[in-house]
Amino acid sequence: MNKPITSPSLPHLRQASLPQPDHQRLAAERQGSPRILLLYGSLRPQSFSRKLALEAERLLQHLGCDTRVFDPHALPLLDSVDKGHPEVQRLREWSHWSEGQVWVSPERHGTVTGVFKNQIDWLPLEDGSVRPTQGRTLAVMQVCGGSQSFNTVNTLRVLGRWMRMLTIPNQSSVAKAWQEFDEDGRMKPSPYYDRVVDVVEELVKFTLLTRGRADYLVDRYSERKGDALAAELARAAGATGV
Repeated sequence: MNKPITSPSLPHLRQASLPQPDHQRLAAERQGSPRILLLYGSLRPQSFSRKLALEAERLLQHLGCDTRVFDPHALPLLDSVDKGHPEVQRLREWSHWSEGQVWVSPERHGTVTGVFKNQIDWLPLEDGSVRPTQGRTLAVMQVCGGSQSFNTVNTLRVLGRWMRMLTIPNQSSVAKAWQEFDEDGRMKPSPYYDRVVDVVEELVKFTLLTRGRADYLVDRYSERKGDALAAELARAAGATGV
């Protein structure tokens, strides 16, 4: 029988950069409506990803959220203009404003559309001291022109992880989306609609659970260690400077 390790040896660990979990910070709360940004991935006049995003927005507002839906029509292609373009700045500011996000993309050639990916590509992992996506909750959805597929939501999960977001377990894939909305753009009652409700409800719960704690939850040992070493080098350079 193996003996428990009572005094672990961690010679490679910078212990000052790995404090014990702070239970008070994990119990912190913030008041006000959860702030949710919704992105969709089609410029078509009858965009079903837009219709699904708007349906999700109605549910979010019903659950007490403050919402914004970004319109990608005027967003230029990545690197075709400077990041100071008004629509680029709007997207980044809204992402920073948000506490959670909903990503909805059609499936095209087995993956997300270029319209959707362009929005994510304009969001940097870090812009000075601002991280427009890190620590935010995320719900992923897709619309399909034919039979149900999960290629796009799987890709969205990869993107969410890369953008350091907290993606909820549930997701939605609406098959034959052209059958699932009425003439007014509203989603018809169906198991697909019920799943959308499930996803939105779960996103709100996870956002309430993590709000006020997100920065702490994604605060990383490797980054704290790097900051500490950089500060030590700066102090040393100052001490030896002429």
